[in-house]
Amino acid sequence: MSEIKILLVEDEVKLARFVELELCHEGYSVVKAFTGREGLELASSGEFDLVLLDIMLPELNGMEVLRRLRRTSDVPVIMLTARDETMDKVAGLDQGANDYITKPFAIEELLARIRATLRKQVAGEGSYEKTGAETLTACGVRLDARRHIVTVDNTPVELTKREFDLLQYLLLNKGVVVTRDMLMENVWDYDFDGGTNAVDVYIRFLRTKIDEVFDKKLIHTVRGVGYVIRDEEE
Repeated sequence: MSEIKILLVEDEVKLARFVELELCHEGYSVVKAFTGREGLELASSGEFDLVLLDIMLPELNGMEVLRRLRRTSDVPVIMLTARDETMDKVAGLDQGANDYITKPFAIEELLARIRATLRKQVAGEGSYEKTGAETLTACGVRLDARRHIVTVDNTPVELTKREFDLLQYLLLNKGVVVTRDMLMENVWDYDFDGGTNAVDVYIRFLRTKIDEVFDKKLIHTVRGVGYVIRDEEE
């Protein structure tokens, strides 16, 4: 198995060194960047398997780095930040972050998040072949997994990466009620602890962009259980 390369973009020198030592101890190869501009250049090179990205950075902040990076790269990104506001987390996830961890953090938690993110990335590489579902449909909604396009009644709909992943998982399980725990584990890829309303927030985002705009009843709530997508005729 080839060595996993991680890019750490963090301007706190002591913290960066501590994280680097811990990651190297776990067998990862680590490259550090101390500014947003340097981090963006390195992350865009395609040489890394995962990026640990701080938000508060000189030259370019982490959100801007992530926004620009997502134009050309799907490399997994875990945000590192001292900010713990819900909207900051939503903003990071909205821009395409794969996960989010707040400082100060236990190194064991960071390592667990890294393993989970890398595990999901490896599983995702073969997801189309395993499911046989490059195109998913329901109620006039069509999701093209390979081209990352969603249309409703042949009209394109702009979704964030997280919204796309959530809709894809619901469509893959069409007709099956999925719990919030299942969504958190498979879309966010970390265990749901009951302390976040992220699932409900993103369900609302999807309903705003699809159900309300196109007068659909796509995503059904099963009270006390979770959510399900059903075809109109079911």
